[in-house]
Amino acid sequence: MRKLSFRICLFVFCTTSVVLTDASPGLLKNHVPSLFIFGDSIFDAGNNNYINTTFYKANYPPYGETFFKHPTGRFSDGRLFPDFIAECEKLPLIPPYLQPQNHEFTNGVNFASAGSGALVETNQGIVIDLKTQLAYFKNVSRLLRQKLDGAQTNYLLSRAVYLFSVGGNDYAVPFLTNSSVLRSYSHQQFVGLVIGNLTSVIKEIYKIGGRKFGFLNILPISCTPAAKAILGGGKCFEQITPYVKFHNKQLPKLLHKLRSELKGFKYSFFFMKGFKYSVLPFYSFLDHRIKHPNKYGFKEVKSACCGSGPYRGILSCGGKRGVTEYFLCENVSEYVFFDSAHPPEKANLQFVKQSWNGNSGRLTGSLATMRKSSRIDDDRALLLFLQIDDEMIELFSSKSLMSYGCRKFRSFSTGQALYS
Repeated sequence: MRKLSFRICLFVFCTTSVVLTDASPGLLKNHVPSLFIFGDSIFDAGNNNYINTTFYKANYPPYGETFFKHPTGRFSDGRLFPDFIAECEKLPLIPPYLQPQNHEFTNGVNFASAGSGALVETNQGIVIDLKTQLAYFKNVSRLLRQKLDGAQTNYLLSRAVYLFSVGGNDYAVPFLTNSSVLRSYSHQQFVGLVIGNLTSVIKEIYKIGGRKFGFLNILPISCTPAAKAILGGGKCFEQITPYVKFHNKQLPKLLHKLRSELKGFKYSFFFMKGFKYSVLPFYSFLDHRIKHPNKYGFKEVKSACCGSGPYRGILSCGGKRGVTEYFLCENVSEYVFFDSAHPPEKANLQFVKQSWNGNSGRLTGSLATMRKSSRIDDDRALLLFLQIDDEMIELFSSKSLMSYGCRKFRSFSTGQALYS
């Protein structure tokens, strides 16, 4: 399965040696869509393990202990959203690009970097910004073309799903660092810079062959334990909310614009066969759990499971970020936040289940209600998939998702099996 070895390069990409498994057209046609993953700590599977950063690493206990039983670099006690998506399609967990082990690029690659943003200036020099992640993807696409013929590579790249979680750090970091940059722009103008950079990356991937893209909108970062402890004086830090909400409104509008600019561009909201789109709100998903934790099997929402300071909002989980002492809860399944800013595996699992199954009638836009939807709810839109082709092709097979993939997670909905 893993046939690729390469040398690690930080912030610039270098020549790599590749041995990819030979693939005939028949094998590729039976291959499920690959996953190419971009973004920040919501998606980072361990790229930051291999770069010169301290604050934005999670490669030490207690991270990873719920599922992996050891730290992997994920900012959670267990699996992340892309991990569950991969499992649903019977793909292996998608490895980080910088992992110094052999890779099978035909399944996809994870380029995400904790602390990164769409803007190069966001935590510049200590994370892998979105532009550099794009450069890594371009390198992977060249390596694929060197081994596979042009038709096979085009087929693989056009069927692949490109997942993004980006933007939150662009808005949070200026407040955390007391940067003057926000005084130079209105919140609309600053969001425009972030959306503009994201647009450029989408267009570049489109030129290379990408046709299906998914985006998480930004979660309610104003009410994370970190925001309350560091910025809000114990309350939600509402100064950041206009940026988050405007970003989440502008993201769907971007799709309309791209449809007019890119030949053959079509989009849908989490397209499934027989459905036009679905509005799947990550912002509202987490906001509901913050406001009504008991309804979703949680007990504690104000404080994180792991951290220090008020609400355990200091990102000291694991004791490797300058603050050695930290508190770790006894039962992570009770907490909406694992550390000061990131949800636990239980919440990630609930989100994936709701995305596929539409079990919650309380959240508008689930798969169960999307047949009735005829418009885009800009404020709540979470997971958007762009489709570019004359023929509408499912992002993932609905048969596989419902028959073997996500159904096996249902017994874990209360967290009992994962958190015992």
